[in-house]
Amino acid sequence: MELLLYRLISHIKENMPELSTVDEDYGQLEALDKEDVDMYPITFPAVLLDVPECDWSCIANKSQKGNAKVGVKLIIDCYDDTHYSSGTTEAILERAQKVKELHKLMQGFRPIEDGELIREKSRFYTWNHGIKVYEALYSISVTDKIQETVALEKVKVKIAVGKPLP
Repeated sequence: MELLLYRLISHIKENMPELSTVDEDYGQLEALDKEDVDMYPITFPAVLLDVPECDWSCIANKSQKGNAKVGVKLIIDCYDDTHYSSGTTEAILERAQKVKELHKLMQGFRPIEDGELIREKSRFYTWNHGIKVYEALYSISVTDKIQETVALEKVKVKIAVGKPLP
């Protein structure tokens, strides 16, 4: 799964260079208000990625086929007051555009040989400090091939030199 995360992080950062943070999700958002947690601070806008689970089935020779879930969080700090008379309601549309841009990068992308990313769920919610989190869950087929090595016996061949056959 690490290769999957690596390729997704690279793909997103290359195509959305305006993002301040693109990283695997190891609790950066949840650690914002925790003073006793030693972690690099998250900067915004950010995308955090996670592969929380994979369901496996056997295919052959110890190899397995899986359906992995990929969690994606687009995190934006929202300091704009977006009520009707604020004059900054366009900030809502700008956030929606970022969500659409990220989904366009993810949907159908093939970070590994097996399958393409397919969105299954999405939601958004507000976090502390005026932060909006746009979360999506994608699925992708993955294969874990186990190559078995077979030890070959040494074969001794004797060649006898004699009369040619008629």
